[in-house]
Amino acid sequence: MASEITYAEVRFNNESRSLGTKSEPPTVRHPRKEKRKKRRKTPKEKTSPHKSNPGFPKVLFSSLVILLLLLAVSFFIAFIIFFQKYAQLLKEKETTKEFIHTKLECIRENLTMAGKYWSCCPKNWKSFRSNCYFISTESKNWTESEKNCVGMKAHLLVINTKEEQDFIIQNLNKNFAYYVGLSDPEGKRAWQWVDGTPYNGSARFWHRGEPSNSNERCVILNAPHQNWGWNDVPCVGHHSSICKMVQIHL
Repeated sequence: MASEITYAEVRFNNESRSLGTKSEPPTVRHPRKEKRKKRRKTPKEKTSPHKSNPGFPKVLFSSLVILLLLLAVSFFIAFIIFFQKYAQLLKEKETTKEFIHTKLECIRENLTMAGKYWSCCPKNWKSFRSNCYFISTESKNWTESEKNCVGMKAHLLVINTKEEQDFIIQNLNKNFAYYVGLSDPEGKRAWQWVDGTPYNGSARFWHRGEPSNSNERCVILNAPHQNWGWNDVPCVGHHSSICKMVQIHL
């Protein structure tokens, strides 16, 4: 009986292998695992198109601080300028109040005050030495006469010397009586000048027999016998008056 020979079909890889070399089984790669490996190896791309700069916030913060400092300095300078302007405006308003006289008559003098060269009196006022005098013909009581003088930045006349008295009477009308700034508020013969000047007993120009009545507490300058002098009268009487102020120096 003839023996049967079975042939088995054997297929070899196309890769040539050297004789004597141990052959290794072909490696089968799983497609999913391959994809995973590729994903691990490939670096993840960032969504931001620009690379972040860690120093940028510091620069921004420094810029903001500098800007705030500049604004603060500018505000402080503006406040100083505004305050100076405001103070100057107040000073000008105060000066306007002080210099209520719109017209002055001045003479040039060598004054000791720095930057002052002119001695001035308001127009229609009389100038004598360092003072100005205004002779009012309006008839008022003593209190109203003083208020009228104060409204012109002056006071009722305060006489300190005989020379001053002689100057004043040269400009007065003998038909009128003029209030001066001397009074006795309490009726105790304690005479007081309106500007606080002490009453000088040696510089008194009373008429003979005056003062005569403790109820007559205000003083006028008059010439009932052609000679000028002081006379005490009731303060409610209406008379003319004389105002006095210190010269204005410019």
